[in-house]
Amino acid sequence: MAVYKRSYRGYAGAMTAEWSRFAVIPRYAYRGLFQSKIMTAFYALCFLTPLVYVFLIYIANNIGAFARMFGVTDARSPIAVNGEFFFTYLGFQCPLAFILTAFIGPGLISGDLANRALTLYLARPFSRAEYVMGKMSVLLFLLSLITWIPGLMLFGVQAALAGGGWMSQNLWIAWALFAGSWIWILVISLLALALSAWVKWRIAAGALLLAVFFVAAGFGEAINAVLDVRWGKLINLGYVLTTVLNRLFRARETFEISTASAWVMLALICAACLALLNRKLRAIEVVR
Repeated sequence: MAVYKRSYRGYAGAMTAEWSRFAVIPRYAYRGLFQSKIMTAFYALCFLTPLVYVFLIYIANNIGAFARMFGVTDARSPIAVNGEFFFTYLGFQCPLAFILTAFIGPGLISGDLANRALTLYLARPFSRAEYVMGKMSVLLFLLSLITWIPGLMLFGVQAALAGGGWMSQNLWIAWALFAGSWIWILVISLLALALSAWVKWRIAAGALLLAVFFVAAGFGEAINAVLDVRWGKLINLGYVLTTVLNRLFRARETFEISTASAWVMLALICAACLALLNRKLRAIEVVR
């Protein structure tokens, strides 16, 4: 606009609250994600496990009624709805969440860096922390919908059908579902964002995320075999996360590493991912 016209006026409309500015990023990200039919079909498939588990909970609590239809009066349900039951539920959903992250995560930041769009974000009243929160919330919301949210709904269905104080006696299961899901979501989301920031090619970033889980696991086993040690398991991220979940769900399975060392390893991984993001996400990039 020519300056001599003097018709420019500053924006006088309503301002977005500072605490919710990060929500602008996921609002537009979701529009592009579900334009892919494969993505939409896979995400719909992720809800199959909760539906199956609802059916199993219903059968477990009504096995007597079904048995009386066939003349059996002392039938007992072969399905025990306990901590192990919900542990296996997360055992199905966590790998699906990882696959979804490997599909979505690598493209969240790499596109902005490849097209030098980060400067446009940070030139506005938008901090780096809000940028990371906005990108991360894309994954947090989608992964929550297939992990702890349906898990707590399953817990509520079981509590309603079981009655007799079942909920008060098993509140620790709800906490294990919530905490275990969030641990998994935060770790894989931070990993996906860190790799997306450092590897600008989306396919390579996705392959590197898979390598962190599978190649590192094989390398850890090789360390254990060659050096006759057990600490090689600490670079097996899937094993470390399962160790923590095992403790939360009070499972009887024993692991070769302690729960404390698993927690420390997860904390170090998250800290390293945040450091990588802090190092890479800058408004000005010097190219030599």
